[in-house]
Amino acid sequence: MASVRAVLIDIDGVLTVSWEPLPGAVAALREIREAGLGVALVTNTTSRTRASLAEVLVGAGFPVRAEDILTAPAATASYLADHCPGARCTLLNSGDIAEDLAGVTLVGGEAEDVDVVVLGGAGPEFGYSALDHAFGHLQRGARLVAMHRNLYWRTEDGLRLDAGAFLAGLEQAARTEAEVTGKPSPAFFEAALARLGVCAGEALMVGDDIESDVLAAQRAGLTGVLVKTGKYLPETHRSASGTPDHVIESFADLPALLAASAEQ
Repeated sequence: MASVRAVLIDIDGVLTVSWEPLPGAVAALREIREAGLGVALVTNTTSRTRASLAEVLVGAGFPVRAEDILTAPAATASYLADHCPGARCTLLNSGDIAEDLAGVTLVGGEAEDVDVVVLGGAGPEFGYSALDHAFGHLQRGARLVAMHRNLYWRTEDGLRLDAGAFLAGLEQAARTEAEVTGKPSPAFFEAALARLGVCAGEALMVGDDIESDVLAAQRAGLTGVLVKTGKYLPETHRSASGTPDHVIESFADLPALLAASAEQ
C-alpha cells in the first residue's frame, strides 16, 4: 500500500447509486486527486458511453474526464478489433453505447450471417425472442462475447437482475463459453494499468463486487479494497472465493486508509 501510485475505482455502487453520489464520495475523490495519485474509473456499466458517464459525474461534482473512464463497451470494441476483425456482430444490450463501439460492424439480431453474439447489460431488451435469436446464432457457430458476468446491480429501488444470469443460461444451452471483456477479465485491468502507466503492484482497485472487482483485481496483482456499499451483501462476502486485502465502509474512507498505510 505504501507504494500505491494509482487507484482504479468502480463507479456504480462505489461512487454513485442510481447516478446519485454516495455520501463523502466527491470529497474523497478530490482528496485522492490532490494527493497526486493516478485515477481510472473502471466500470462494467453498459447503459452509457464514456462521454455520457463523464457528463453525469462532473454534474454531480466529481473531478473526472472522459479519458479517465474505461468502460466494458470500450474494452469490447478493442477486443473485437484484435480478435475478430471485420466480424458481423449482433448486440444484445440495454442502452445506446454505439459511440463506444466505434469500428464494430453491428447487424440486427434476426440477421442470418452473424459471426459474434455480444452481450451487454440486461434490461427490457432481454426478452425470449432476442435470447432465442442469440441462441440460434450460437448453435450455428457464432462466438459469444460478454461485456461482463454481473448477476445484479444496486439501484435506488434495490437489487436488479443483470446479464450474467442470462449469460449462464446461453452458455449451458449452447454448450459454449463466453469470452469476457470487462471485469473480471485480466485484460480489462491490464488496459487500465497501461493507461495509467503503472504496474499492478503500484495500484489498488476499489469495488463493491467482491468477485468481479476485488478478488479479480487481486489475482491480477493489484491490491483489492472492498466497500460495503452498492451491491455489497454480507452473505456474498462470507461465501466469496477469497479474502479482500482491505474492507472499508465506503469510498469516503479510502483517503484515511491510504494515509494510514503511507505512515506505516
